[in-house]
Amino acid sequence: MLSRFTMFVLVAGPCLAQDTAAARMDQVIQSYVANHQFMGSVLVARDAQVIYSKGFGSANLEWEIPNSPATKFRLGSVTKQFTAASILLLEERGKLKVTDPVKKYLPGAPAAWDKITIYHLLTHTSGIPSFTGFADYAKLEPFATTSEQLVSRFRDKPLDFEPGEKWQYSNSGYVLLGHLIERVSGESYEKFVRENIFTPLGMKDSGYDSNSAVIPHRASGYVHVGDGFENAGFIHMSVPHAAGALYSTTVDLLKWEQGLFGGKLLQAASLQKMTTPFKQNYAFGLSVETAGGHKVIQHGGGIEGFNTEVAYYPDDKLTVVVLGNVNGGAPGDIAGKLAALARGETVKLPGERKEITLDPRLLERYLGAYQLAPGVNLLITRENNQLFSQLTGQAAFPIFPESETMFFLKVVDSQIEFPKDDIQGKKSQLTIHQNGRDAPAERLDDAEAKRIADSAAASAKRFKDQTPAPGSEAALRKMIEDMRLGKPDYDQMSPGLAAATRQQLPQLQASLTQAGALQSLTFKGVGPGGADIYSAKFENGSMEYRILLGPDGKVESATVRPQ
Repeated sequence: MLSRFTMFVLVAGPCLAQDTAAARMDQVIQSYVANHQFMGSVLVARDAQVIYSKGFGSANLEWEIPNSPATKFRLGSVTKQFTAASILLLEERGKLKVTDPVKKYLPGAPAAWDKITIYHLLTHTSGIPSFTGFADYAKLEPFATTSEQLVSRFRDKPLDFEPGEKWQYSNSGYVLLGHLIERVSGESYEKFVRENIFTPLGMKDSGYDSNSAVIPHRASGYVHVGDGFENAGFIHMSVPHAAGALYSTTVDLLKWEQGLFGGKLLQAASLQKMTTPFKQNYAFGLSVETAGGHKVIQHGGGIEGFNTEVAYYPDDKLTVVVLGNVNGGAPGDIAGKLAALARGETVKLPGERKEITLDPRLLERYLGAYQLAPGVNLLITRENNQLFSQLTGQAAFPIFPESETMFFLKVVDSQIEFPKDDIQGKKSQLTIHQNGRDAPAERLDDAEAKRIADSAAASAKRFKDQTPAPGSEAALRKMIEDMRLGKPDYDQMSPGLAAATRQQLPQLQASLTQAGALQSLTFKGVGPGGADIYSAKFENGSMEYRILLGPDGKVESATVRPQ
């Protein structure tokens, strides 16, 4: 009797399990669609067998054209893996070596690039600042350009660090790789990728996007605003170039994954290079990590109106492709959940998590501040019997227990886990689980935790009143001028901000020099995390600054972005 039952399960189980997984995948994706967080197309495959493929929402809202597996989406930075593969194809043909200095192919490059190799560009370790972070980027984004003109935007900027010393994501590096592909091959980047990757792999619905060409089944891009959508801003597709200008479909990207990891495109040695990380788990146009105990080779993308995620789990031979035509982080989150379901794991949606009641005395163990990275802390506080978590620069949100050590947020699909050891005392660390990734944080001492808590309380009051912190405008003016001169006052910064500023000073100084003289600072309000928001008008552009002062008057955090 037992053997018959077992045989029945072995024969019928996979089909039943697959149907159950597909139904659950529908539920997961629809939860994002219902909240206006996702529209797009999704594909899950094991080997070459597609086990899930559907479209959601509209490819064009005005004409109410639905998304489908045939819909074409801009890929954003998923483009980078095609650029990396193109470089390796040229290496296999003896046209270059990834260890070659960039100046071998660009003899007129500045002296600062003497030590930069193609390898550094591929792994985001060149030190070249990303041109998409420059003050004038928004002004130049709508206009046609060439790869040579793009390179001229950053070629004379000082390096952020010595080549190979650190990792820092740089779109400049991949634009430069595209320029090298054109110089070495004698062909445009678009033609090289089409003839050497898309055509051999049968990717007939992929290409270099164009603002003027008529491309059948191409999706329009949107942003989520309020309870609906708006058309995304304009970008001329010559600007992202080899860093983010390609388009494709879910079906074509399965062909890509099968071709890349199936040995149809690159030699084994080249594929090994492409998937071997250097720093920060980054290899050549791909991130190589462990998520939920499974190795995953992946990359996401974001560009006006589109966010994307393409992931391959080599041990499971599992491909997950999520292409969205509304900006936001849903594709990465969805991809992680679909991969778990495809492996037969259980996935809980935020609304399905059940809150339990804990003895209030247990909550005392979790209170304190935990450091995720220098200058980035998670504060755990308590009001009556409710715990709250607050990330640096953000508002405080309640967290709810589903076990004695696992808590969840309702505003975002994220969980906070405390270790099961130290059961009688304060917790020494915590781990944040979000988007399939695990982020550990070490507990700070009580004195530092009190300082962070006092700062958070003062920030909450100012957010309620929408009043700037005394001295924040003066502090920001001083910081801008100090940065311009290359002489930041590190003594007036938190340790984390000081460390980050030291790393980014060359880029910050270059951006301010390019922006010209500061003409005005206008207070715009207080953010949920307590940072004062200012609009800074410069001679050659505008930037938004967010500055947070601590109780001692020092700058806790500061961020800047183009307006």
